[in-house]
Amino acid sequence: MTGNSMIHTDALVIGAGPVGLFQVFQLGLLDIKAHVVDSLPHPGGQCVELYADKPIYDIPGTPRTTGRELVASLLEQIKPFGARFHLGQEVSTLAQQADGRFLVETSRGQSFLAKTIFIAAGVGSFQPKRLKIDGLDGFEGSQLFHHLDEPARFAGKTVLVVGGDEAAVEGALRLHEQAKRVTLLHRRDVLQAPEQVLARFEALRHRGALHFQVGQVTGINTDAGQLKAAQITDVDGNTDALPLDSMLVLLGLSPRLGPLGQWGLAMERKQLQVDTEKFSTSIPGIFAVGDINTYPGKKKLILCGFHECTLAAYAAAELVFPGQRIPFQYTTTSPKLHKLLGVETPRQD
Repeated sequence: MTGNSMIHTDALVIGAGPVGLFQVFQLGLLDIKAHVVDSLPHPGGQCVELYADKPIYDIPGTPRTTGRELVASLLEQIKPFGARFHLGQEVSTLAQQADGRFLVETSRGQSFLAKTIFIAAGVGSFQPKRLKIDGLDGFEGSQLFHHLDEPARFAGKTVLVVGGDEAAVEGALRLHEQAKRVTLLHRRDVLQAPEQVLARFEALRHRGALHFQVGQVTGINTDAGQLKAAQITDVDGNTDALPLDSMLVLLGLSPRLGPLGQWGLAMERKQLQVDTEKFSTSIPGIFAVGDINTYPGKKKLILCGFHECTLAAYAAAELVFPGQRIPFQYTTTSPKLHKLLGVETPRQD
């Protein structure tokens, strides 16, 4: 959901990775309503971007999962709380108001007035690596894309996929059934992806269902405000025009601290300093959980981030519900929590 109207909320969670999603859950158990902002066009953070299908073995009670599966489970877990997501935008400004609330604005013009802020930004805002070609950025969102979040938009089109790692190969594989023609372009003839993924790619390439070319984009051809072709220079320095309707650039992501470093929060080596009682930053009402924070003994593990979320949520409840007693309850036995979760309270025989 996006828009320019002011949104009033108990909590604003910055970051939709696993820790940010679990923060929503812990807030929900305390009946604290939350909105979530993330720079990526989908939830999951680095967990989905960097190891979506790689195994994770250290999530408590879960012998084996993947980044994608973990995020899907967390999204299912927070459904009862109705958190609203504002994706594809980053928080650009944050200012505390006279009444203690925080006025927040995003890069897409959405504004929030939040009682509490939870920064779960991992190692920073992930930004796609871009091709440095004059005039290319002007086609962002119309013919140039850096995420494959809507494969249907490429139906019947001639698509150039730029990249050579697993994401780029998988992207070409996902598009080949919908697009008219898909060409994967990489600067060298070695692709980095699991063997089974490369085997599928080579099989389709052998059948002519996919195409592969070695070279780099060094320019573009346009006509009447439309992107018509990419200038491809091969390893011998020869340049040819490759006609296209759309370009999907999947060269990986780079974490960037962004405006966060300008909010006046105490930092150490680009990480937010917090206490270990409330996981509060140097500004009361702003909490930091997960890889973005630092404290003595800090371990950058998802399960440690989950612990931090729990304590931060209880600390926030004192601000959201001032003067109220915040009882500690178990999801196993609490009728109130069962109601919040939308489950039936077990009968006591």
